Amino acid sequence: MQRLKQKYTQELRAKLQQELGLKNALAVPGVKKIVISIGLGEAKENSGILDKVKVYVSMLAGQAPVITLAKKSIASFKVAKGQPIGMMVTLRGDKMYAFLDKLVNIVLPKVRDFRGISADSFDSFGNLNIGLKEQTIFPEVDYKSIDKTRGLAVTITTSARNKEEGKKLLEYLGMPFRI
Repeated sequence: MQRLKQKYTQELRAKLQQELGLKNALAVPGVKKIVISIGLGEAKENSGILDKVKVYVSMLAGQAPVITLAKKSIASFKVAKGQPIGMMVTLRGDKMYAFLDKLVNIVLPKVRDFRGISADSFDSFGNLNIGLKEQTIFPEVDYKSIDKTRGLAVTITTSARNKEEGKKLLEYLGMPFRI
């Protein structure tokens, strides 16, 4: 069992239930899934980029990503319907907790001038959205094998009912928030 998952089930769940004043243990918020996505606008000219990016996304996520296609044509962006424009991977279970542990303890401390995650990054349902400017801060990505630095978006979906519950959950899991 993952270290972070074990900490959540043995310590944090009871602490959250008591602090939030919940009577039912099943009402305690938890992390449901993590979605990692990358937009690849240059993939419309060069399809070889998809293969390169797929390799390092699968390394940092632990599973193969899915290529996302354009839902409709947009002439001003020169995008046709059905054209590959990015990729994403959804993590659940042990892989999700392993990625969250790595994100909190290894990746975010490596970000230059990092002062914490903003509380404005939450939506009204307690889900957190983080944008990272470069993929080289992940330990699995080899700096020499990358042709261009690309950003990625990480969405942490929780079962929290509101912003405050989601923030409290992720604070207990070790997410560094701006003061």
